Amino acid sequence: MKLWPFRRPVSTETVNPALPPLAEAAPADVSRLLRLESDEAQALDQARSRLRILGLAVAVGFGLLALRSVEMAVANPVDVGSDASNTVAAVDRGEIFDRTGQVLATTLETHSLYADPTQVWDAGETAEALAGVLPGLDVERVVRDLSSRRRFVWIQRNLTPRQRQAVFALGLPGVGFRTEPRRVYPRGRLASHVVGYTDRDLAGLAGAERAFNSALSSGDGRPVALSIDMAVQFHLDEVLRASMIEFDALAASGVVMNVRTGEIVGMVSLPDFDPNRPMQSEARERLNRSAQSVYEMGSTFKAFTVALALETGTATLESGYDASNPLQLGGHTINDYHAEDRWLTLSEVFTHSSNIGSSLIALEVGSEAQRGFLGDLRLLERAPIELIESADPLLPRQWAQTETATISYGHGIAVSPIATIAAFAAIANDGVYVPPTLQPVAANETIVGERVMSSETARDVLALMRENVTDGTGGSAEAAGYRVAGKTGTAEKPHRGGYDSSRLISSFSAVFPYDDPQYAVLVLLDEPQGNESTYGYATGGWTAAPATGEIISRIAPILGVERSNEDHDSRAALVRAALMPEDYP
Repeated sequence: MKLWPFRRPVSTETVNPALPPLAEAAPADVSRLLRLESDEAQALDQARSRLRILGLAVAVGFGLLALRSVEMAVANPVDVGSDASNTVAAVDRGEIFDRTGQVLATTLETHSLYADPTQVWDAGETAEALAGVLPGLDVERVVRDLSSRRRFVWIQRNLTPRQRQAVFALGLPGVGFRTEPRRVYPRGRLASHVVGYTDRDLAGLAGAERAFNSALSSGDGRPVALSIDMAVQFHLDEVLRASMIEFDALAASGVVMNVRTGEIVGMVSLPDFDPNRPMQSEARERLNRSAQSVYEMGSTFKAFTVALALETGTATLESGYDASNPLQLGGHTINDYHAEDRWLTLSEVFTHSSNIGSSLIALEVGSEAQRGFLGDLRLLERAPIELIESADPLLPRQWAQTETATISYGHGIAVSPIATIAAFAAIANDGVYVPPTLQPVAANETIVGERVMSSETARDVLALMRENVTDGTGGSAEAAGYRVAGKTGTAEKPHRGGYDSSRLISSFSAVFPYDDPQYAVLVLLDEPQGNESTYGYATGGWTAAPATGEIISRIAPILGVERSNEDHDSRAALVRAALMPEDYP
Protein backbone atom coordinates (compact mmCIF):
# COMPACT_ATOMS: atom_id res chain seq x y z
CA MET A 1 0.00 0.00 0.00
CA LYS A 2 1.28 3.47 -0.87
CA LEU A 3 1.39 5.76 2.20
CA TRP A 4 0.91 9.52 2.20
CA PRO A 5 4.33 11.29 2.14
CA PHE A 6 5.17 12.68 5.53
CA ARG A 7 7.88 15.19 6.22
CA ARG A 8 11.03 13.92 7.75
CA PRO A 9 10.94 14.45 11.55
CA VAL A 10 13.10 17.28 12.69
CA SER A 11 14.37 18.43 16.01
CA THR A 12 11.83 20.26 18.18
CA GLU A 13 14.31 22.94 18.56
CA THR A 14 13.83 24.04 14.98
CA VAL A 15 10.04 23.86 14.87
CA ASN A 16 7.99 27.06 14.78
CA PRO A 17 6.79 27.56 18.35
CA ALA A 18 3.53 29.03 17.05
CA LEU A 19 2.52 25.68 15.67
CA PRO A 20 1.44 22.81 17.81
CA PRO A 21 3.90 19.97 18.04
CA LEU A 22 3.57 17.50 15.19
CA ALA A 23 3.28 14.64 17.52
CA GLU A 24 0.16 16.04 19.01
CA ALA A 25 -1.65 16.67 15.65
CA ALA A 26 -0.65 13.48 13.84
CA PRO A 27 -2.92 10.79 15.19
CA ALA A 28 -6.24 12.14 13.90
CA ASP A 29 -4.96 13.36 10.49
CA VAL A 30 -2.86 10.28 9.60
CA SER A 31 -5.63 7.88 10.50
CA ARG A 32 -8.01 9.64 8.16
CA LEU A 33 -5.45 9.82 5.36
CA LEU A 34 -4.49 6.14 5.69
CA ARG A 35 -8.13 5.04 5.58
CA LEU A 36 -8.76 7.03 2.41
CA GLU A 37 -5.58 5.72 0.79
CA SER A 38 -6.47 2.11 1.67
CA ASP A 39 -9.93 2.28 0.03
CA GLU A 40 -8.56 3.91 -3.12
CA ALA A 41 -5.71 1.40 -3.44
CA GLN A 42 -8.03 -1.58 -3.05
CA ALA A 43 -10.34 -0.29 -5.76
CA LEU A 44 -7.38 0.37 -8.02
CA ASP A 45 -5.97 -3.09 -7.43
CA GLN A 46 -9.33 -4.71 -8.16
CA ALA A 47 -9.61 -2.76 -11.41
CA ARG A 48 -6.14 -3.79 -12.41
CA SER A 49 -6.91 -7.44 -11.64
CA ARG A 50 -10.02 -7.29 -13.74
CA LEU A 51 -8.05 -5.80 -16.61
CA ARG A 52 -5.42 -8.49 -16.33
CA ILE A 53 -8.06 -11.24 -16.39
CA LEU A 54 -9.82 -9.60 -19.32
CA GLY A 55 -6.53 -9.25 -21.19
CA LEU A 56 -5.67 -12.87 -20.57
CA ALA A 57 -9.09 -13.99 -21.78
CA VAL A 58 -8.76 -11.90 -24.92
CA ALA A 59 -5.28 -13.30 -25.57
CA VAL A 60 -6.48 -16.88 -25.12
CA GLY A 61 -9.39 -16.20 -27.45
CA PHE A 62 -7.17 -14.79 -30.15
CA GLY A 63 -4.79 -17.72 -29.68
CA LEU A 64 -7.59 -20.22 -30.17
CA LEU A 65 -8.77 -18.37 -33.26
CA ALA A 66 -5.25 -18.37 -34.64
CA LEU A 67 -4.87 -22.10 -34.03
CA ARG A 68 -8.20 -22.76 -35.66
CA SER A 69 -7.19 -20.64 -38.67
CA VAL A 70 -3.97 -22.62 -39.07
CA GLU A 71 -5.89 -25.87 -38.77
CA MET A 72 -8.34 -24.76 -41.43
CA ALA A 73 -5.53 -23.61 -43.72
CA VAL A 74 -3.22 -26.61 -43.59
CA ALA A 75 -5.07 -29.56 -42.14
CA ASN A 76 -8.64 -30.77 -42.34
CA PRO A 77 -11.54 -29.10 -44.13
CA VAL A 78 -14.39 -27.48 -42.34
CA ASP A 79 -17.83 -28.97 -42.22
CA VAL A 80 -18.75 -29.12 -45.88
CA GLY A 81 -22.13 -30.71 -45.72
CA SER A 82 -23.16 -33.40 -48.19
CA ASP A 83 -20.20 -32.71 -50.50
CA ALA A 84 -17.89 -34.10 -47.82
CA SER A 85 -18.58 -37.55 -49.21
CA ASN A 86 -15.90 -36.77 -51.78
CA THR A 87 -13.20 -36.93 -49.12
CA VAL A 88 -11.12 -40.03 -48.51
CA ALA A 89 -10.51 -41.46 -45.09
CA ALA A 90 -7.10 -42.89 -44.26
CA VAL A 91 -6.85 -46.57 -45.10
CA ASP A 92 -4.27 -48.98 -43.75
CA ARG A 93 -3.56 -50.95 -46.95
CA GLY A 94 -0.92 -53.64 -46.88
CA GLU A 95 2.29 -53.45 -48.84
CA ILE A 96 3.18 -55.65 -51.82
CA PHE A 97 6.61 -57.27 -52.06
CA ASP A 98 8.42 -59.42 -54.61
CA ARG A 99 9.78 -62.82 -53.61
CA THR A 100 13.06 -61.26 -52.41
CA GLY A 101 11.42 -58.64 -50.18
CA GLN A 102 11.60 -55.63 -52.50
CA VAL A 103 8.72 -53.21 -51.94
CA LEU A 104 6.50 -53.00 -55.02
CA ALA A 105 3.59 -51.04 -53.53
CA THR A 106 3.15 -49.05 -50.34
CA THR A 107 0.92 -46.30 -48.94
CA LEU A 108 2.07 -42.78 -48.03
CA GLU A 109 0.25 -39.81 -46.53
CA THR A 110 -0.03 -36.86 -48.96
CA HIS A 111 -1.82 -33.51 -49.03
CA SER A 112 -4.68 -32.68 -51.35
CA LEU A 113 -5.90 -29.18 -52.09
CA TYR A 114 -9.57 -28.27 -51.61
CA ALA A 115 -11.61 -25.06 -51.45
CA ASP A 116 -14.75 -23.70 -49.86
CA PRO A 117 -16.14 -21.56 -52.71
CA THR A 118 -18.18 -19.45 -50.28
CA GLN A 119 -14.95 -18.23 -48.67
CA VAL A 120 -13.06 -17.51 -51.91
CA TRP A 121 -12.79 -13.80 -52.65
CA ASP A 122 -12.26 -13.96 -56.41
CA ALA A 123 -12.59 -17.24 -58.32
CA GLY A 124 -10.61 -16.07 -61.35
CA GLU A 125 -7.71 -14.59 -59.44
CA THR A 126 -7.55 -17.62 -57.16
CA ALA A 127 -7.50 -20.05 -60.09
CA GLU A 128 -4.79 -18.09 -61.90
CA ALA A 129 -2.65 -17.91 -58.76
CA LEU A 130 -2.95 -21.65 -58.21
CA ALA A 131 -2.13 -22.40 -61.86
CA GLY A 132 1.09 -20.49 -61.38
CA VAL A 133 2.39 -23.07 -58.89
CA LEU A 134 0.46 -26.13 -60.10
CA PRO A 135 1.42 -26.72 -63.76
CA GLY A 136 -1.28 -28.39 -65.79
CA LEU A 137 -4.12 -27.20 -63.58
CA ASP A 138 -7.35 -26.79 -65.54
CA VAL A 139 -8.03 -23.11 -64.84
CA GLU A 140 -11.48 -23.09 -66.47
CA ARG A 141 -12.59 -26.05 -64.40
CA VAL A 142 -11.27 -24.49 -61.19
CA VAL A 143 -12.99 -21.16 -61.92
CA ARG A 144 -16.23 -23.00 -62.58
CA ASP A 145 -15.93 -24.97 -59.33
CA LEU A 146 -14.96 -21.93 -57.27
CA SER A 147 -17.93 -20.00 -58.65
CA SER A 148 -20.37 -22.62 -57.44
CA ARG A 149 -22.37 -22.40 -54.24
CA ARG A 150 -21.00 -25.65 -52.89
CA ARG A 151 -19.09 -25.67 -49.63
CA PHE A 152 -16.43 -28.11 -50.80
CA VAL A 153 -14.60 -28.76 -54.08
CA TRP A 154 -11.37 -30.61 -54.81
CA ILE A 155 -8.79 -28.55 -56.67
CA GLN A 156 -5.94 -31.07 -56.97
CA ARG A 157 -5.22 -34.36 -55.21
CA ASN A 158 -1.94 -35.76 -53.94
CA LEU A 159 0.33 -32.74 -54.07
CA THR A 160 4.06 -33.06 -53.69
CA PRO A 161 5.59 -31.40 -50.59
CA ARG A 162 7.01 -28.65 -52.78
CA GLN A 163 3.63 -28.00 -54.42
CA ARG A 164 1.93 -27.86 -51.05
CA GLN A 165 4.44 -25.32 -49.74
CA ALA A 166 4.07 -23.18 -52.87
CA VAL A 167 0.27 -23.11 -52.52
CA PHE A 168 0.51 -22.39 -48.79
CA ALA A 169 2.80 -19.43 -49.47
CA LEU A 170 0.10 -17.85 -51.65
CA GLY A 171 -2.09 -17.29 -48.58
CA LEU A 172 -5.33 -17.62 -50.56
CA PRO A 173 -8.60 -17.31 -48.59
CA GLY A 174 -10.99 -20.24 -48.82
CA VAL A 175 -8.44 -22.91 -49.79
CA GLY A 176 -6.93 -25.57 -47.58
CA PHE A 177 -5.31 -28.99 -47.47
CA ARG A 178 -6.51 -32.40 -46.44
CA THR A 179 -4.19 -35.25 -45.57
CA GLU A 180 -5.12 -38.49 -47.33
CA PRO A 181 -3.40 -41.76 -48.24
CA ARG A 182 -1.87 -42.37 -51.64
CA ARG A 183 -0.70 -45.65 -53.14
CA VAL A 184 2.92 -45.43 -54.30
CA TYR A 185 4.84 -47.83 -56.57
CA PRO A 186 8.61 -47.44 -56.03
CA ARG A 187 9.60 -49.53 -59.09
CA GLY A 188 7.45 -47.54 -61.48
CA ARG A 189 6.83 -49.20 -64.83
CA LEU A 190 8.76 -52.34 -64.00
CA ALA A 191 6.14 -55.04 -63.27
CA SER A 192 3.35 -52.46 -63.58
CA HIS A 193 0.91 -54.98 -65.08
CA VAL A 194 1.67 -57.57 -62.43
CA VAL A 195 1.36 -55.20 -59.48
CA GLY A 196 -1.52 -53.19 -60.94
CA TYR A 197 -2.95 -50.05 -59.35
CA THR A 198 -5.81 -48.72 -57.18
CA ASP A 199 -8.45 -46.02 -57.39
CA ARG A 200 -8.60 -42.89 -55.22
CA ASP A 201 -10.20 -44.87 -52.42
CA LEU A 202 -7.33 -47.41 -52.54
CA ALA A 203 -9.47 -50.20 -53.97
CA GLY A 204 -7.57 -52.49 -56.34
CA LEU A 205 -8.41 -52.04 -60.02
CA ALA A 206 -5.87 -54.27 -61.76
CA GLY A 207 -3.06 -56.75 -61.23
CA ALA A 208 -2.15 -57.99 -57.77
CA GLU A 209 -3.80 -54.93 -56.24
CA ARG A 210 -7.12 -56.24 -57.50
CA ALA A 211 -6.42 -59.96 -57.16
CA PHE A 212 -5.42 -59.70 -53.49
CA ASN A 213 -7.58 -56.70 -52.60
CA SER A 214 -9.31 -58.44 -49.69
CA ALA A 215 -6.06 -59.27 -47.93
CA LEU A 216 -4.46 -55.90 -48.64
CA SER A 217 -7.47 -53.91 -47.45
CA SER A 218 -8.30 -56.01 -44.39
CA GLY A 219 -8.44 -54.33 -41.01
CA ASP A 220 -4.78 -54.93 -40.25
CA GLY A 221 -3.64 -54.27 -43.84
CA ARG A 222 -1.81 -57.53 -44.37
CA PRO A 223 1.23 -57.43 -46.70
CA VAL A 224 1.24 -59.65 -49.77
CA ALA A 225 4.33 -61.28 -51.26
CA LEU A 226 4.38 -62.14 -54.97
CA SER A 227 6.27 -64.89 -56.78
CA ILE A 228 7.84 -62.28 -59.10
CA ASP A 229 11.62 -61.91 -58.91
CA MET A 230 12.45 -58.31 -59.80
CA ALA A 231 15.91 -59.24 -61.06
CA VAL A 232 14.33 -61.66 -63.55
CA GLN A 233 11.69 -59.05 -64.32
CA PHE A 234 14.33 -56.46 -65.15
CA HIS A 235 16.15 -58.64 -67.70
CA LEU A 236 12.93 -59.92 -69.24
CA ASP A 237 11.75 -56.33 -69.64
CA GLU A 238 15.05 -55.07 -71.04
CA VAL A 239 15.39 -57.78 -73.70
CA LEU A 240 11.76 -57.49 -74.80
CA ARG A 241 12.02 -53.73 -75.02
CA ALA A 242 15.14 -54.00 -77.19
CA SER A 243 13.46 -56.59 -79.44
CA MET A 244 10.43 -54.36 -79.89
CA ILE A 245 12.69 -51.57 -81.07
CA GLU A 246 14.85 -53.80 -83.27
CA PHE A 247 11.90 -55.29 -85.11
CA ASP A 248 9.59 -52.28 -84.88
CA ALA A 249 6.88 -54.40 -83.22
CA LEU A 250 3.55 -53.01 -82.02
CA ALA A 251 3.75 -54.82 -78.70
CA ALA A 252 5.47 -57.62 -76.83
CA SER A 253 4.91 -59.94 -73.90
CA GLY A 254 7.00 -62.41 -71.99
CA VAL A 255 6.47 -64.90 -69.17
CA VAL A 256 8.88 -66.95 -67.05
CA MET A 257 7.33 -69.79 -65.03
CA ASN A 258 8.63 -72.41 -62.61
CA VAL A 259 7.36 -75.64 -64.19
CA ARG A 260 7.26 -77.56 -60.89
CA THR A 261 5.52 -75.03 -58.67
CA GLY A 262 3.63 -72.89 -61.18
CA GLU A 263 5.22 -69.71 -59.79
CA ILE A 264 5.40 -66.81 -62.23
CA VAL A 265 8.82 -65.29 -61.63
CA GLY A 266 8.62 -62.82 -64.50
CA MET A 267 5.77 -61.32 -66.53
CA VAL A 268 6.15 -58.37 -68.90
CA SER A 269 3.71 -56.62 -71.19
CA LEU A 270 4.80 -53.82 -73.52
CA PRO A 271 3.91 -51.05 -73.99
CA ASP A 272 3.55 -50.41 -70.27
CA PHE A 273 2.51 -47.59 -67.94
CA ASP A 274 3.42 -45.85 -64.70
CA PRO A 275 1.12 -47.20 -61.95
CA ASN A 276 1.74 -44.00 -59.97
CA ARG A 277 -0.20 -42.16 -62.72
CA PRO A 278 -2.29 -44.87 -64.39
CA MET A 279 -4.94 -42.54 -65.81
CA GLN A 280 -2.30 -40.54 -67.65
CA SER A 281 -1.65 -43.59 -69.86
CA GLU A 282 -3.65 -45.00 -72.75
CA ALA A 283 -5.88 -48.05 -72.41
CA ARG A 284 -3.60 -50.08 -74.69
CA GLU A 285 -0.68 -49.36 -72.34
CA ARG A 286 -2.62 -50.61 -69.32
CA LEU A 287 -3.55 -53.81 -71.16
CA ASN A 288 -1.74 -56.83 -69.72
CA ARG A 289 -1.00 -58.66 -72.96
CA SER A 290 0.43 -61.67 -71.16
CA ALA A 291 -2.87 -62.47 -69.45
CA GLN A 292 -5.56 -60.20 -70.84
CA SER A 293 -4.92 -60.59 -74.58
CA VAL A 294 -5.49 -63.71 -76.63
CA TYR A 295 -3.63 -64.69 -79.80
CA GLU A 296 -3.62 -67.39 -82.40
CA MET A 297 -0.29 -68.89 -81.37
CA GLY A 298 0.65 -70.61 -84.61
CA SER A 299 3.04 -73.54 -84.72
CA THR A 300 3.63 -73.69 -80.97
CA PHE A 301 0.38 -75.72 -80.95
CA LYS A 302 2.15 -78.46 -82.91
CA ALA A 303 3.75 -79.56 -79.65
CA PHE A 304 0.27 -80.26 -78.28
CA THR A 305 -0.78 -81.98 -81.51
CA VAL A 306 2.19 -84.34 -81.41
CA ALA A 307 1.59 -85.00 -77.71
CA LEU A 308 -2.06 -85.78 -78.48
CA ALA A 309 -1.12 -88.34 -81.14
CA LEU A 310 1.42 -90.05 -78.89
CA GLU A 311 -0.90 -90.03 -75.89
CA THR A 312 -3.87 -91.52 -77.75
CA GLY A 313 -1.68 -94.12 -79.42
CA THR A 314 -2.72 -93.14 -82.94
CA ALA A 315 0.92 -92.55 -83.86
CA THR A 316 4.51 -93.12 -82.87
CA LEU A 317 7.55 -90.98 -83.54
CA GLU A 318 8.16 -93.01 -86.70
CA SER A 319 4.61 -92.83 -88.10
CA GLY A 320 4.50 -91.31 -91.61
CA TYR A 321 2.33 -88.60 -93.16
CA ASP A 322 2.11 -87.54 -96.80
CA ALA A 323 3.11 -83.87 -96.96
CA SER A 324 4.04 -83.95 -100.65
CA ASN A 325 1.03 -81.88 -101.72
CA PRO A 326 -1.14 -79.11 -100.22
CA LEU A 327 -4.12 -80.40 -98.25
CA GLN A 328 -7.58 -79.53 -99.59
CA LEU A 329 -10.19 -79.41 -96.85
CA GLY A 330 -13.66 -77.85 -96.82
CA GLY A 331 -12.87 -75.39 -99.57
CA HIS A 332 -9.60 -74.37 -97.87
CA THR A 333 -6.05 -75.15 -98.91
CA ILE A 334 -3.45 -75.90 -96.25
CA ASN A 335 0.16 -75.33 -97.27
CA ASP A 336 3.58 -75.53 -95.64
CA TYR A 337 5.71 -72.41 -95.36
CA HIS A 338 8.74 -74.35 -96.53
CA ALA A 339 7.39 -77.51 -98.11
CA GLU A 340 9.43 -80.69 -97.98
CA ASP A 341 7.14 -82.17 -100.67
CA ARG A 342 7.53 -85.68 -99.29
CA TRP A 343 6.39 -88.11 -96.67
CA LEU A 344 7.36 -87.00 -93.16
CA THR A 345 7.63 -88.92 -89.94
CA LEU A 346 5.85 -87.54 -86.91
CA SER A 347 9.20 -86.29 -85.64
CA GLU A 348 9.88 -84.52 -88.95
CA VAL A 349 6.42 -82.97 -88.96
CA PHE A 350 7.43 -81.28 -85.72
CA THR A 351 11.01 -80.31 -86.54
CA HIS A 352 10.09 -79.09 -90.05
CA SER A 353 6.94 -77.45 -88.67
CA SER A 354 4.66 -78.90 -91.32
CA ASN A 355 1.09 -77.58 -91.33
CA ILE A 356 0.04 -80.36 -93.68
CA GLY A 357 1.51 -83.09 -91.50
CA SER A 358 0.07 -81.56 -88.32
CA SER A 359 -3.39 -81.39 -89.90
CA LEU A 360 -3.21 -85.05 -90.94
CA ILE A 361 -2.17 -86.05 -87.41
CA ALA A 362 -5.11 -84.18 -85.84
CA LEU A 363 -7.63 -85.50 -88.35
CA GLU A 364 -6.48 -89.01 -87.61
CA VAL A 365 -7.01 -88.49 -83.88
CA GLY A 366 -10.36 -86.76 -84.31
CA SER A 367 -12.06 -83.56 -83.15
CA GLU A 368 -13.43 -84.92 -79.90
CA ALA A 369 -10.07 -86.19 -78.68
CA GLN A 370 -8.38 -82.95 -79.71
CA ARG A 371 -10.91 -80.86 -77.85
CA GLY A 372 -10.62 -83.04 -74.76
CA PHE A 373 -6.80 -82.93 -74.71
CA LEU A 374 -6.64 -79.16 -75.11
CA GLY A 375 -9.23 -78.90 -72.36
CA ASP A 376 -7.01 -80.94 -70.04
CA LEU A 377 -4.22 -78.44 -70.74
CA ARG A 378 -6.58 -75.60 -69.67
CA LEU A 379 -6.38 -74.04 -73.14
CA LEU A 380 -10.16 -73.87 -73.53
CA GLU A 381 -10.67 -71.69 -70.46
CA ARG A 382 -9.13 -68.61 -68.89
CA ALA A 383 -5.74 -69.31 -67.37
CA PRO A 384 -6.28 -70.39 -63.73
CA ILE A 385 -4.17 -67.60 -62.25
CA GLU A 386 -5.12 -65.08 -59.55
CA LEU A 387 -5.33 -62.17 -62.01
CA ILE A 388 -9.00 -61.22 -62.42
CA GLU A 389 -8.25 -59.88 -65.89
CA SER A 390 -7.07 -63.27 -67.16
CA ALA A 391 -8.91 -63.59 -70.48
CA ASP A 392 -11.15 -66.32 -71.83
CA PRO A 393 -9.95 -67.92 -75.07
CA LEU A 394 -11.67 -67.39 -78.41
CA LEU A 395 -12.97 -70.77 -79.55
CA PRO A 396 -14.47 -71.82 -82.89
CA ARG A 397 -18.24 -71.75 -83.13
CA GLN A 398 -18.15 -75.26 -84.50
CA TRP A 399 -15.42 -77.87 -84.17
CA ALA A 400 -15.56 -79.78 -87.44
CA GLN A 401 -12.77 -81.19 -89.62
CA THR A 402 -11.57 -77.83 -90.92
CA GLU A 403 -11.30 -76.44 -87.38
CA THR A 404 -9.57 -79.59 -86.18
CA ALA A 405 -6.96 -79.22 -88.92
CA THR A 406 -6.28 -75.50 -88.43
CA ILE A 407 -6.23 -75.71 -84.63
CA SER A 408 -3.53 -78.39 -84.92
CA TYR A 409 -1.10 -75.69 -86.08
CA GLY A 410 -2.45 -72.86 -83.93
CA HIS A 411 -5.02 -71.12 -86.11
CA GLY A 412 -8.75 -70.88 -85.44
CA ILE A 413 -8.26 -70.68 -81.67
CA ALA A 414 -6.86 -67.76 -79.65
CA VAL A 415 -5.42 -68.16 -76.15
CA SER A 416 -3.42 -65.99 -73.76
CA PRO A 417 0.38 -66.26 -73.44
CA ILE A 418 0.07 -67.28 -69.78
CA ALA A 419 -2.28 -70.13 -70.71
CA THR A 420 0.13 -71.24 -73.45
CA ILE A 421 3.23 -71.31 -71.27
CA ALA A 422 1.38 -73.17 -68.51
CA ALA A 423 0.52 -75.89 -71.05
CA PHE A 424 4.17 -76.10 -72.13
CA ALA A 425 5.17 -76.31 -68.48
CA ALA A 426 3.04 -79.46 -68.18
CA ILE A 427 5.19 -81.08 -70.88
CA ALA A 428 8.32 -80.05 -69.00
CA ASN A 429 6.87 -81.24 -65.67
CA ASP A 430 6.73 -84.88 -66.73
CA GLY A 431 3.17 -84.54 -68.00
CA VAL A 432 1.69 -82.96 -64.84
CA TYR A 433 -0.20 -79.68 -65.15
CA VAL A 434 0.38 -77.18 -62.33
CA PRO A 435 -1.75 -74.02 -62.36
CA PRO A 436 0.25 -70.79 -62.74
CA THR A 437 0.33 -68.60 -59.66
CA LEU A 438 1.54 -65.19 -58.52
CA GLN A 439 1.99 -66.38 -54.95
CA PRO A 440 5.38 -67.69 -53.78
CA VAL A 441 5.58 -71.36 -52.87
CA ALA A 442 7.48 -72.40 -49.75
CA ALA A 443 10.45 -74.73 -50.21
CA ASN A 444 8.76 -77.50 -48.21
CA GLU A 445 5.32 -77.01 -49.75
CA THR A 446 3.86 -79.91 -51.73
CA ILE A 447 2.32 -78.93 -55.05
CA VAL A 448 -0.40 -81.24 -56.28
CA GLY A 449 -0.92 -81.02 -60.03
CA GLU A 450 -3.02 -83.02 -62.47
CA ARG A 451 -1.53 -85.53 -64.85
CA VAL A 452 -2.58 -84.65 -68.39
CA MET A 453 -0.24 -86.98 -70.31
CA SER A 454 2.04 -89.87 -69.56
CA SER A 455 5.66 -89.38 -68.58
CA GLU A 456 6.72 -91.14 -71.76
CA THR A 457 4.70 -88.77 -73.97
CA ALA A 458 6.06 -85.73 -72.14
CA ARG A 459 9.66 -86.92 -72.52
CA ASP A 460 9.22 -87.67 -76.23
CA VAL A 461 7.76 -84.24 -76.98
CA LEU A 462 10.45 -82.56 -74.89
CA ALA A 463 13.11 -84.41 -76.89
CA LEU A 464 11.56 -83.12 -80.12
CA MET A 465 11.61 -79.60 -78.69
CA ARG A 466 15.30 -79.99 -77.92
CA GLU A 467 15.94 -81.21 -81.47
CA ASN A 468 14.09 -78.19 -82.78
CA VAL A 469 16.70 -75.99 -81.08
CA THR A 470 19.79 -78.02 -81.96
CA ASP A 471 18.83 -78.85 -85.55
CA GLY A 472 15.66 -76.98 -86.44
CA THR A 473 14.03 -73.57 -86.57
CA GLY A 474 14.78 -72.66 -82.95
CA GLY A 475 18.56 -72.60 -83.20
CA SER A 476 18.91 -68.96 -82.18
CA ALA A 477 17.11 -69.67 -78.88
CA GLU A 478 20.03 -71.72 -77.59
CA ALA A 479 21.72 -70.40 -74.45
CA ALA A 480 25.18 -71.90 -74.04
CA GLY A 481 25.30 -74.26 -71.08
CA TYR A 482 21.54 -74.28 -70.38
CA ARG A 483 20.30 -76.78 -73.00
CA VAL A 484 17.17 -75.06 -74.26
CA ALA A 485 14.22 -76.97 -75.71
CA GLY A 486 11.44 -75.13 -77.51
CA LYS A 487 9.15 -74.46 -80.43
CA THR A 488 8.76 -71.51 -82.76
CA GLY A 489 5.37 -70.05 -83.54
CA THR A 490 4.24 -67.75 -86.35
CA ALA A 491 0.60 -66.93 -86.93
CA GLU A 492 -1.00 -64.59 -89.43
CA LYS A 493 -3.49 -62.14 -87.98
CA PRO A 494 -7.16 -62.53 -88.93
CA HIS A 495 -8.31 -59.91 -91.42
CA ARG A 496 -11.70 -59.45 -93.12
CA GLY A 497 -12.73 -63.06 -93.16
CA GLY A 498 -9.23 -64.34 -93.86
CA TYR A 499 -5.66 -63.83 -92.75
CA ASP A 500 -3.14 -61.08 -93.46
CA SER A 501 0.27 -62.55 -94.24
CA SER A 502 1.97 -59.19 -93.62
CA ARG A 503 0.80 -58.96 -90.00
CA LEU A 504 2.28 -61.71 -87.84
CA ILE A 505 2.26 -62.89 -84.26
CA SER A 506 5.74 -64.34 -83.75
CA SER A 507 6.60 -66.32 -80.65
CA PHE A 508 8.88 -68.86 -79.08
CA SER A 509 8.03 -71.21 -76.21
CA ALA A 510 11.01 -72.69 -74.39
CA VAL A 511 11.96 -74.96 -71.51
CA PHE A 512 15.34 -75.15 -69.76
CA PRO A 513 17.44 -77.05 -68.96
CA TYR A 514 16.28 -79.84 -71.23
CA ASP A 515 17.54 -82.79 -69.16
CA ASP A 516 16.31 -81.28 -65.85
CA PRO A 517 13.41 -78.99 -66.74
CA GLN A 518 12.93 -76.18 -64.21
CA TYR A 519 11.61 -73.14 -66.04
CA ALA A 520 9.47 -72.32 -69.06
CA VAL A 521 9.78 -69.09 -71.03
CA LEU A 522 7.48 -67.57 -73.62
CA VAL A 523 8.32 -64.55 -75.79
CA LEU A 524 5.76 -63.01 -78.14
CA LEU A 525 6.12 -60.11 -80.56
CA ASP A 526 3.06 -58.49 -82.11
CA GLU A 527 3.60 -57.56 -85.77
CA PRO A 528 7.41 -57.54 -85.84
CA GLN A 529 9.04 -56.28 -89.02
CA GLY A 530 11.90 -58.10 -90.70
CA ASN A 531 15.16 -56.24 -91.22
CA GLU A 532 18.50 -56.71 -92.91
CA SER A 533 19.80 -59.01 -90.18
CA THR A 534 16.81 -61.36 -90.68
CA TYR A 535 16.82 -61.19 -94.48
CA GLY A 536 13.45 -59.46 -94.18
CA TYR A 537 11.84 -62.35 -92.29
CA ALA A 538 9.71 -61.61 -89.22
CA THR A 539 8.81 -65.16 -88.16
CA GLY A 540 9.28 -66.61 -84.69
CA GLY A 541 12.62 -68.23 -85.43
CA TRP A 542 14.11 -64.91 -86.51
CA THR A 543 12.60 -62.53 -83.96
CA ALA A 544 11.29 -64.23 -80.81
CA ALA A 545 13.80 -67.11 -80.64
CA PRO A 546 16.96 -64.98 -80.27
CA ALA A 547 15.25 -62.87 -77.60
CA THR A 548 14.40 -66.06 -75.71
CA GLY A 549 17.99 -67.25 -75.82
CA GLU A 550 19.22 -63.89 -74.51
CA ILE A 551 16.69 -63.92 -71.68
CA ILE A 552 17.64 -67.44 -70.60
CA SER A 553 21.35 -66.60 -70.63
CA ARG A 554 20.67 -63.68 -68.30
CA ILE A 555 18.16 -65.16 -65.86
CA ALA A 556 19.45 -68.73 -65.46
CA PRO A 557 22.25 -67.71 -63.05
CA ILE A 558 19.80 -65.55 -61.08
CA LEU A 559 17.44 -68.50 -60.71
CA GLY A 560 20.24 -70.79 -59.57
CA VAL A 561 20.19 -73.06 -62.64
CA GLU A 562 23.51 -74.83 -62.91
CA ARG A 563 25.41 -74.48 -66.13
CA SER A 564 26.06 -77.73 -67.98
CA ASN A 565 29.61 -78.99 -68.47
CA GLU A 566 28.56 -80.49 -71.78
CA ASP A 567 29.21 -78.46 -74.92
CA HIS A 568 26.21 -78.62 -77.20
CA ASP A 569 27.88 -76.20 -79.62
CA SER A 570 25.24 -73.50 -79.45
CA ARG A 571 27.35 -71.41 -81.82
CA ALA A 572 26.86 -74.02 -84.51
CA ALA A 573 23.11 -73.81 -83.98
CA LEU A 574 23.27 -70.04 -84.39
CA VAL A 575 25.27 -70.40 -87.58
CA ARG A 576 22.74 -72.86 -88.98
CA ALA A 577 19.93 -70.44 -88.21
CA ALA A 578 21.77 -67.60 -89.91
CA LEU A 579 22.23 -69.67 -93.04
CA MET A 580 18.53 -70.55 -93.29
CA PRO A 581 16.74 -67.50 -94.70
CA GLU A 582 13.82 -69.74 -95.65
CA ASP A 583 12.67 -69.99 -92.07
CA TYR A 584 9.90 -72.25 -90.88
CA PRO A 585 6.96 -70.80 -88.94
